[in-house]
Amino acid sequence: MTPFALFQKKPVLLGVVHLPALPGAPHYSGNLSQARTALRRDLQALHRGGAHAIIIENFGDTPFPQGSASPATVAALTSLATEARDLFPGPLGINLLRNDGVGAMAIAHAVGAQFIRVNVLVGARVADQGLISGIAENLLRFRREIGAEKIRIFADVDVKHSAPLAAGYTLEDESRDAWERGGADALIVTGGGTGWSADPEHLRRVHSIVPRAPLLIGSGTTLETLPTFLPEASGFIVGTALKKNGKIDPARVRAFVAALTKARN
Repeated sequence: MTPFALFQKKPVLLGVVHLPALPGAPHYSGNLSQARTALRRDLQALHRGGAHAIIIENFGDTPFPQGSASPATVAALTSLATEARDLFPGPLGINLLRNDGVGAMAIAHAVGAQFIRVNVLVGARVADQGLISGIAENLLRFRREIGAEKIRIFADVDVKHSAPLAAGYTLEDESRDAWERGGADALIVTGGGTGWSADPEHLRRVHSIVPRAPLLIGSGTTLETLPTFLPEASGFIVGTALKKNGKIDPARVRAFVAALTKARN
């Protein structure tokens, strides 16, 4: 596939909307309007701040299912993604945690989103959900079945909150497999957990093995650490660092966009 147009002017900011618990999750409040209000608030902040793209994810649904998300979760996220598509003019991505890429693809196709994030596309990882296996074969067949080939797959490598199952299966191995065999359109490098900084050396190792792949930093980036990932990083997926008092702050978004624009010039 040709590189996603989002990366034609890099590096870019992909702002993350961390949704509260949705229907079917243990901590669901019983009122979807609360999630809808939070979505609108954070999307407006990202739009005002100049974010280049957004990702919405069921962040509040812990503990996440090991396999497919429940029908209630898929329905709620589809409804919220439809609203996001109308409120934010840039590219929209879907992340259906923990690893329901097929469900995310279905939502993206239904609402007109441009990409999905998949935590484990190839190989196998041990996480708090148990064993999570790669879904590349099922996902790519499903994408073809529904005619959604234009929807891009952004795949994590050495994803946060997990460890590799196979000893000796390196970051380079996973990166090569995800890009060359798994059908990924971009690769994501993260730290060990949400809000934890990625290792710049890991980014450079991935870049050395798949130099043509768009590479994203998927956790822990701050304005101070951002320069350490350049010029290899095509973009930054940022949620936590854009927040003030638990809400996305447009001033922080603008600061990130300004830093990226400066790096681009």
